[in-house]
Amino acid sequence: MSELTFEQMLEGSLRTIHTGEVVEGTVIDVKPEEIILNIGYKSDGVLTRNEYTNEPNVDLTTVAKPGDTMEVKVLKVNDGEGQVLLTYKRLAADRGNKRIEEAYENREVLTAKVSQVLDGGLSVVVEEVRIFIPASLVSDTYEKDLNKYAGQEIQFVISEYNPKRRRYIGDRKQLILEEKAEMQKKLFETIKIGDTVEGTVKNVTDFGAFIDLGGCDGLLHISEMSWGRVENPKKVFKVGDVMKVLIKDISGTKIALSLKFEDQNPWKNAADKYAVGTVVTGKVARMTDFGAFIELEPGIDALLHVSQISKEHIDKPSDVLKGGQELTAKVVDFNEADKKISLSIKAMLSEARAEKAADEDVVSVDIDAVIAGEDAE
Repeated sequence: MSELTFEQMLEGSLRTIHTGEVVEGTVIDVKPEEIILNIGYKSDGVLTRNEYTNEPNVDLTTVAKPGDTMEVKVLKVNDGEGQVLLTYKRLAADRGNKRIEEAYENREVLTAKVSQVLDGGLSVVVEEVRIFIPASLVSDTYEKDLNKYAGQEIQFVISEYNPKRRRYIGDRKQLILEEKAEMQKKLFETIKIGDTVEGTVKNVTDFGAFIDLGGCDGLLHISEMSWGRVENPKKVFKVGDVMKVLIKDISGTKIALSLKFEDQNPWKNAADKYAVGTVVTGKVARMTDFGAFIELEPGIDALLHVSQISKEHIDKPSDVLKGGQELTAKVVDFNEADKKISLSIKAMLSEARAEKAADEDVVSVDIDAVIAGEDAE
């Protein structure tokens, strides 16, 4: 029997490996872009960064060190330079596929960091399985800019699992809707008409503001924003403002809100402040052909009829008045039930003229002349 050479004995002591085989190796060297492992074969194994993870630009010196052991999969026995090409991410992906399948079947809520923001959605990686979350499934509202999610950890469920096509779709919108539905249920169990609650301005339009009450949005209509007049809600409120609002009405899932708190109602003391005969000052708020509405204070307008503007005939108020003009008039009618006040400038002027005329009718008497006349007699 011929004796075996040292090389033959050494080679006989080494294992035989095959492409696709899972082997355990020991790290013998680490560089930022590759890991070298002793896998018990005649050649060392090389694990490149691209075959370690799908995450971009990972420095491998931060994830492994000499002496570490790890399971890898043989990608190619000989890369042409006598080295064995290994993959970790594909082995992890095989195992990850099973993990994703279980999560899909059990509707498990997964948590992962957003690795990429794409044109059509977000990409996350779970155990080396790349999952795509379309923009339409990121939120329950339209998201114009998805970049705010970059690097964030988000929760989602798997809504589509197709390993043959390597298609894995995540859905975050479902979770948001379910959470809001639960919050909405709790909200409607606790609120009632007349309650004062705290909310956050979510959106402002020309006709009002939508206030997030925690589970449901309420509408604060422009007519309910103040006892006074609000011309443009966007000049009064901005998204993110926190405020206390009054629950005015609840109809199904629709909530009407108000900022007209009763203790601030200007009509509470109006009967005393604007009694008939009182002379008041206000500003022209708006005009019609039949008269001008004068704002006496926020929430209280009075009508100055066109016939009461002057003793002379006036066709329409805009002929002599202008918006914002301040004027003084007399209260000639006060109707608290209908919240109506009528003013008159003409009555005030007539009264002033009557007083002046009365003063002019007083006869001046020369006392010395009277006395001289009596002596002569």
